[in-house]
Amino acid sequence: MAEKSQFKLLGERRFLPFFLTQFFGAFNDNVFKNALVIMIAFRVAEEQVDILTNLAFGLFILPFFLFSAFAGQVADKYEKSMLIRRVKIGEMCIMTLASLGFYLNSIPLLIFVLFLMGAQSSLFGPVKYGYLPEKLNNHELMGGNGLVEASTFISILLGTILGGVLIALDSFIPVSVAVVTFATLGYLSARNIPLCEAAEPGIKLDWNLWRASAKNLRIIPEKRVVFLSILGISWFWFFGSVFLAQMPNFSRTVLNGNEHVVTLLLTMFSIGIGVGSLLCEKLSGRRVEIGLVPVGALGLAWFGFDLYWVSHQWPVSDLSDLGIAAVMATPGAYRVCFDLAMIGIFGGLYIVPLYSLVQERSDANKVSRVIAGNNIINAMFMVVAALLGMLVLGVMGLSIPELFLITVGLHIVVCLYIFTIVPEFILRLIAWLLVSLVYRVKYKGLDNIPAEGPVVLVCNHIAFVDPAIIMGRVRRPTKFVMHHKIYNKFGMKFLFKSAKTIPIASAKVDPEMMEAAFESVKAALEDGDVVCIFPEGRLTPDGQIGQFKKGIERIIKETPVPVIPMALNNLWGSMFSRFSKQVIKRLPRKFMAKVDLVVGEAIPPEQVTAEKLEAEVKALKVQAEMVNPESAAKTD
Repeated sequence: MAEKSQFKLLGERRFLPFFLTQFFGAFNDNVFKNALVIMIAFRVAEEQVDILTNLAFGLFILPFFLFSAFAGQVADKYEKSMLIRRVKIGEMCIMTLASLGFYLNSIPLLIFVLFLMGAQSSLFGPVKYGYLPEKLNNHELMGGNGLVEASTFISILLGTILGGVLIALDSFIPVSVAVVTFATLGYLSARNIPLCEAAEPGIKLDWNLWRASAKNLRIIPEKRVVFLSILGISWFWFFGSVFLAQMPNFSRTVLNGNEHVVTLLLTMFSIGIGVGSLLCEKLSGRRVEIGLVPVGALGLAWFGFDLYWVSHQWPVSDLSDLGIAAVMATPGAYRVCFDLAMIGIFGGLYIVPLYSLVQERSDANKVSRVIAGNNIINAMFMVVAALLGMLVLGVMGLSIPELFLITVGLHIVVCLYIFTIVPEFILRLIAWLLVSLVYRVKYKGLDNIPAEGPVVLVCNHIAFVDPAIIMGRVRRPTKFVMHHKIYNKFGMKFLFKSAKTIPIASAKVDPEMMEAAFESVKAALEDGDVVCIFPEGRLTPDGQIGQFKKGIERIIKETPVPVIPMALNNLWGSMFSRFSKQVIKRLPRKFMAKVDLVVGEAIPPEQVTAEKLEAEVKALKVQAEMVNPESAAKTD
């Protein structure tokens, strides 16, 4: 299958106008917010600065609590391109009011405008993330979300810089013209967004905001993995809020730097987020790869701790308001910048798969409401992050580096909790490592596996890692039928059990287990799941495909569903196969080998026989050997 870069989406109408619309929106938000914050800092009495700054933050967050649930209902009920255009018209009106506030030099009016901007953002969020899964295919979700997240953080950085530059000019006109202009550009971009179908037109809008919020939050736990993914997303915003909120004071009180140093630190973080977000598509093989989430979580912990360590040891100096050159001449400065960039990179690897998973696993007619609930929980976590900062720095009197250390400790606890109760993240990580770092997996025909509905996959069995390699390439969650000895081997029973793997034994060894396995397969197919079996019933002892057992015929007779044949090639000879009892003879031969996974066309249930499936799989393996002839000549 020919792979297209995620950047090709920028040349398509279904994505580019939407991309520009959300970019201009995030950019404009931050031009206005930073201009207002600087106005408060320099034009208000010193004793009122902290009060007004926190009031502004609170009023921007408040609409996410008030309006997100209602926005989710609206986004699922109506056509999304129309909603986006109306939201952007609202932004133009709000920015016109902001211009009046700048003209009058009225801080209260501008804070009210900030509240309106928060309301506008709370209405746009569910539409924004609900639009992507409607217009992008599953294999495009990671790339599309990566572009959106990267552009969001870059626009935040650029908007923050521009807002500071414009408000420093001795006139209200430049900043007023800028915010109205960018709002208008966002609207013009939105006019080119293609039409969408309403997800659930029959929804009855609940105008009681508190009741609507309660109903919305009850939707989220319906799917456990979606709920825990949302908790993971919200935790990222908690983690990021703690670090980013402290950057100005961190620069001033720890690094002894001026406002230009703050900009440098924010730049390193934003560039890191952009790079990490864009890397997701490449590393994931253009699928929703949640195996990247533990990698991102580990990186956040490691570099968050290292930032604490280097800043905790920062040399004490009587100097202050140092410029970039002076700060960078201090030992450890480059390490601080590197840590912030790496926190951004691993943050991108962490957040993009989670957003993509929420979009992919949520019911199609509820995506926007799920995103709305996510926004509510995100806002809660950000408020708690602010309270934690006030507690640690104000009440407890600890330093900013110590706040970073406490946050990293909480991060480790939260991630261990999530990964323990949802082992799918760790299983996906193992599968991702195998298909990305241990083997070079080439695949063909994955599109033959339907996006929804029950289906049985059958494959030849070469090595212990066959399920992990298949899991690493098949885009849908798959339940594997596994020989009971392998199921209980390697101390991984907990993971296999958590992944709902189905152990099976022969009728001679354990007839009760065999019957239970068939019942489990039947139940899974009736629930619309994907089930994968290895009809040979054992690992190949010689690299050749053995006789297929008749169990597949019983499965299809009891639950008639399509069967899709698959063939793995070039794993024979690896340390995970039965090539030799001596591990040293296996390892060097197949590390980074080009492994092939070829997927055939679906076979209707009425045509399924063990013999036919065996012939199909053998033919697919021959096809793979023709593409990769060295595998047949030297190993199989």
